[in-house]
Amino acid sequence: MENLKMHTPDLAEENYKKLAELFPNAVTETIDANGEVIRAIDVDVLRQEISSTIVEGPQERYQFTWPDKRKSVILANQPITKTLRLVREKSVGRDGTPGSIDTENIYIEGDNLDALKLLQETYLGKIKVIYIDPPYNTGTDFIYEDDFAQGKDDYLSESGQFDDDGNRLVQNLESNGRFHTDWLNMLYPRLRFAKDLLSDDGVIFISIDDNEQENLKKIADEVFGKQNFVAQLVWEKKKKGSFLSKAVTNIKEYVLVYCRNSDMFEGLIGEINDSAETYPCINAVNKRELRTIPAGIESKYKEKNFFMAKGSEISDTTMSIVLHSDLVIKNGRLAETLVLEGNWRYSQPAMAEYAEKGELYITRDLYLRRIVTDVRNKTMKDLLPRIGDDSDVSHKDDVDINNLSSSGWGSNEDADEELRLLFGVQKMMDYPKPTRLLIKLLASYRNTNDSIIMDFFSGSATTAHATMWLNAKDGGHRKFIMVQLPEKAAEGSATFKAGYKTICDVGEERIRRAGKKIRDDAPLITSDLDIGFRVFRVDSSNMEDIYYRPADYNQGQMELFAENIKKDRTPEDLLFQVMLDLGVMLSSKIEEITIAGKKVFSVADGYLIACFDKDVNEETVKAIAQKHPFYAVFRDSGMASDSVATNFEQIFETYSPKTQRKVL
Repeated sequence: MENLKMHTPDLAEENYKKLAELFPNAVTETIDANGEVIRAIDVDVLRQEISSTIVEGPQERYQFTWPDKRKSVILANQPITKTLRLVREKSVGRDGTPGSIDTENIYIEGDNLDALKLLQETYLGKIKVIYIDPPYNTGTDFIYEDDFAQGKDDYLSESGQFDDDGNRLVQNLESNGRFHTDWLNMLYPRLRFAKDLLSDDGVIFISIDDNEQENLKKIADEVFGKQNFVAQLVWEKKKKGSFLSKAVTNIKEYVLVYCRNSDMFEGLIGEINDSAETYPCINAVNKRELRTIPAGIESKYKEKNFFMAKGSEISDTTMSIVLHSDLVIKNGRLAETLVLEGNWRYSQPAMAEYAEKGELYITRDLYLRRIVTDVRNKTMKDLLPRIGDDSDVSHKDDVDINNLSSSGWGSNEDADEELRLLFGVQKMMDYPKPTRLLIKLLASYRNTNDSIIMDFFSGSATTAHATMWLNAKDGGHRKFIMVQLPEKAAEGSATFKAGYKTICDVGEERIRRAGKKIRDDAPLITSDLDIGFRVFRVDSSNMEDIYYRPADYNQGQMELFAENIKKDRTPEDLLFQVMLDLGVMLSSKIEEITIAGKKVFSVADGYLIACFDKDVNEETVKAIAQKHPFYAVFRDSGMASDSVATNFEQIFETYSPKTQRKVL
């Protein structure tokens, strides 16, 4: 059996190994600050190997740097001994059931740098779209504070993630001599992880305003590569500027777009334009008889059961049925929908019941409208105009996000009104983004229908809202990962008065309410829509410190740690840390079964089987081995006797020799 490492990778060590493999002649030894002989890379030899032109010292060169840049790189590379713990009481099942975790969506409470480090192995190259709306560094907002002063040992052993006020945010005032430095140090390591998480054909959207747009462009060029810059979109965020504007009325922000690999990236889709053809259906003698598709339409339609196809929507307001064929939205390239328009003979509930039986009862006045959307050559423009309606949005009963074919990309007013309609509170959050903007950004990426979408500055969770809405609209299977620091709501704020203690509370409640509204608005086509999310919290490791640093303890102290797992941790806590360590998706299906009286977790249909109970006997070990998992994980101290521990390997060699056995 092999011990799990139970900490994030040491990226500096991994980079060293890669260099040593490529340039073994550059490997040397030196003495560290403690006088210990350690392995090292001879930079002089390495430079000779990788470049015919060496730049060193004060020689002029094109570069972008700032104070502490090197430390921010070290911070990104340092491993952490933390984990994600499930918060079941906050989680919601795919159908909205509180406390259930049968969902593929993820919400993480905690410092997003820690969260990104914990996710890096499991989600490496798996995220299709990332959207972030980081602090704009306006001189009045807050940024994440990352401590560069602490040593590596302190960093590894640190158990808390927040300051005395319960957060890791500091106000970055314009008077601060490190005004730009602190902001760059905060964002730079997070973008490095974002790049690693993106798939080869993936894309990242980053919202920003004039304050740091120039610096963001420079660090993004460095992280993603200038060749992977896609566009700097201009978003018209409001109808008119503030009367407090000193010189120029600012009504715009930017969305910087970078892809992971320009050779694999297919570009962004712009406006969607529909073309429609209308045909009268062939009337039958019997009014209760199912109407047939007219001969003027391609014969292939006659062979398909459009009428009762999964996803068909019966409307009692538009007097139509939307019938989805298997040609609807394939890879975002060609969308085709058939709409039957007529007057119902029976009520909408009755019609829905008939549809379930495969029957369709309608009157004679029936037409078939074929709608085809071809978006293959419609590329996005770099100007994202706000919604076209100049009326005061605050007087509207609802905010229209349903018409994706319109030119509007939403406005600040839309965003405020959306939250008011969901929560019944004015100014619930400062500077939220409108759902329409996120919907159109996500829809502009051609391959999102069955992908993972991430936002690690989640705020009010607009990205999650947009993801669920798009899935309801086109039958997609997108999953989201939201990350947000549980920043405390300011006392006296509308958020605080409404009973929400943190920004996470607001984001989680928004997802619950938005998901319910999406389902209620179209129950027939959203019956299988995943509106749930598993909530995790970044926390200290499940393992005692001795697990990571045995050299710091003498033999007498080690006897105090007969159990290397913290006493307050549950088997479920251990399971999710093991999943992270082994690269198993946090959204994977989890089943609890009992084998010989022991609780056993089966993850991803038996891909991983774990048992963290004590006194595990040979019967349990044998039964697990006979299920042939790829991974089998046990507690190191969990075997019932020395005999079971001795026979463990032989049992697996007999029944499942290919299973990788791990212990913690």
